[in-house]
Parts: sequence; C-alpha cells; structure tokens
Amino acid sequence: MIVTDVNGFGAAVRQRRKELHYTQADLAEFTGFSISFISDLERGKKTIELGKALYLSNILGLDCRLEIRGMKHEET
Repeated sequence: MIVTDVNGFGAAVRQRRKELHYTQADLAEFTGFSISFISDLERGKKTIELGKALYLSNILGLDCRLEIRGMKHEET
C-alpha cells in the first residue's frame, strides 16, 4: 500500500489494528499512548508526532519505507 497523506496513514493503522482485534484502549495500555492520540492518528490529524506514529505502526507489524517515486524496489 502506498500512503501519500496522513489520512491514508491513519486508515492503514486503523485497518491493521482491527485485523488484529485490538481496541484503541488495548494499544493505549500497551504503548502508554493516550486513547485520544491513537484516535487522532487514525483520523488523520496532521499534528501527530512522527516518532510515536512510526512506533505504533511498528507495534502493529506495519513497515514504513521511503522510496524514490517511480523506482522499483526489491523485496529482501
């Protein structure tokens, strides 16, 4: 999935959380982040802290990769 904005990032996080049958409260308890932070992230709030967003996506098993647009990448 290619994510190009905060709404897409938040939607991907929400979808993965639901696939894993976690609630926002579950993630808040595990990560120490507030439920409101997780909710804001999933709704695409533009002022979310990048470090926390990346940490949360990692917890959910999502990889974030930056690539030059149009370049093919090789899976490792």
